[in-house]
Amino acid sequence: MKFKKEMLLLYAVTDRSWVGKQTLYEQVEDALKGGVTIVQLREKELPEEEFIREALEIKELCHRYHVPLIINDNVEVALKSGADGVHVGIEDAPVSLIRQKAPADFIIGATAKTPEQARAAEKAGADYLGVGAVFPSPTKKNALRITTDQLKTICDSVSIPAAAIGGISLENISALSGGGMDGVAVVSAIFAAEDIRSAAAALKEKAKEVVGL
Repeated sequence: MKFKKEMLLLYAVTDRSWVGKQTLYEQVEDALKGGVTIVQLREKELPEEEFIREALEIKELCHRYHVPLIINDNVEVALKSGADGVHVGIEDAPVSLIRQKAPADFIIGATAKTPEQARAAEKAGADYLGVGAVFPSPTKKNALRITTDQLKTICDSVSIPAAAIGGISLENISALSGGGMDGVAVVSAIFAAEDIRSAAAALKEKAKEVVGL
């Protein structure tokens, strides 16, 4: 799937913490029905074979809604499952190495917390950046925080698009106005919601406002 910056508008990142009355598959489908524009499958504990099987199922689901599936961190799972791409952190596999082994249209996202990291990721071949944490995050309690001004400086330092990430919710998203990003990446504000579909729909409307659409 060819990457376009519009895909970053509402970036849903899964978290198994809230699986219970719904399966992860059902949660992702509700998020897609609510209008998320890209999905990142994040599994820190699953054995690789199970992760690949799950990725195949979620990929088929995402493609039914014409939305790309990105795998968090695990390049091998991304390639073996035929996912649309991978997102890597600063300590993960180098973007340049992934670019060498991946298909031409494979989407690579990279985390950046400084303009220097952003420029390095772009030079190495990243398609987009995840920039943050912009707010305190329940999933990454020790994440380095950045201000909205710093977010804008990072976004302005590169020509590739960026999504803000870290503790973003319906209550605080408006504070990111003027941050220069192309979208927002959200975890708990979608997947911990009582009504995932409605939460995603509301966040999408707010995301359009803050990125100036």
